[in-house]
Amino acid sequence: MIVLGIESSCDETAAAVVNDKHEILGESVLSQEEHKKYGGVVPEIAARAHLEHIDEIIELALKKAGVSLQDIDAVAASSGPGLIGGVVVGVMAAKAIALALDKPFVAVNHLEGHALTARLTAGVEYPFLLLLVSGGHCQILIVKNVGDYQRLGTTIDDAAGEAFDKVAKMLGLGYPGGPMIEKLAAQGDENRFSLPRPLQNSGDCNLSFSGLKTAVRKIIESYAPDGMVEHAILPKQDVADVCACFQKAATECLLMKLEKAIKIFKEKYPEAEDLVVAGGVAANTYLRESMERLAKRYNMTFAAPPVRFCTDNGVMIAWAGLERFKNGYTNSLDFKPRPRWPLDENAPKAVGAGGVKA
Repeated sequence: MIVLGIESSCDETAAAVVNDKHEILGESVLSQEEHKKYGGVVPEIAARAHLEHIDEIIELALKKAGVSLQDIDAVAASSGPGLIGGVVVGVMAAKAIALALDKPFVAVNHLEGHALTARLTAGVEYPFLLLLVSGGHCQILIVKNVGDYQRLGTTIDDAAGEAFDKVAKMLGLGYPGGPMIEKLAAQGDENRFSLPRPLQNSGDCNLSFSGLKTAVRKIIESYAPDGMVEHAILPKQDVADVCACFQKAATECLLMKLEKAIKIFKEKYPEAEDLVVAGGVAANTYLRESMERLAKRYNMTFAAPPVRFCTDNGVMIAWAGLERFKNGYTNSLDFKPRPRWPLDENAPKAVGAGGVKA
């Protein structure tokens, strides 16, 4: 079985071809550079760039895979959540291919693409415990099967990746901020500044990063003569120290809630052993190493996609599309892209491969 996947939910235009032997046959990704000068993604610019490049990206992925569209068994597209203009571009391209070649169309929840990548790259089995951390999402979930998720916790305000980007912006590090914070943090003193760990005593698995971000802002403002973060001038070492302290605090917030989630997970599934991290923030080495140590304490196996598959890509959409297709989930061509699409939303029951789902 061969599936073509298309990703266009934010600022990467991507396509990939995978098969049911866990092989990535071909992939292509174009990261939009137009947004850097704005310090964040501009939806209208992103949508136009997707429209301009999507055909060539799909063609390149197919060429690398050594297959034609006629060889594809199904075509999948990231259909939400995301920036709706970009999502529409990818969905319409997938629908056009499906209609022209009479192939099944599979609408993939972008978050499910992230969630299932470790099953392709590390052979993770259901059920597993997942920390999903990206620029716009931060959730702890039990992944029971395709389309079957139990959310244990989520952020009540900013996502972890969003906090990384906003702190980087305050420090003048540019966009995206996560990689720059990690790089500078390696040169800093992670114990120099005292920062809060929000919701550490809440008793649940929910997360919060707004207060942590505000605490960092106050430190930066203390370096400005007028108290304005825009006018703050920090010595290079102080920037590194702020980055290190923030990275440590954010990671510890995640680990505290993960530890609670592990206890819930192990009680429900004592034989299950996989702890997985996915999403853009999962590329952070400090977080990955911290989670690996946590997994060992609870006799679990830690798994994470290769760093290049943590950010948005076509491979994750193709693989999630393949898993959905194999389980009987396809969609009609009147499926409407969804700017918001909770991952733990109840999915309809499969009726066999090719069965149409809303």
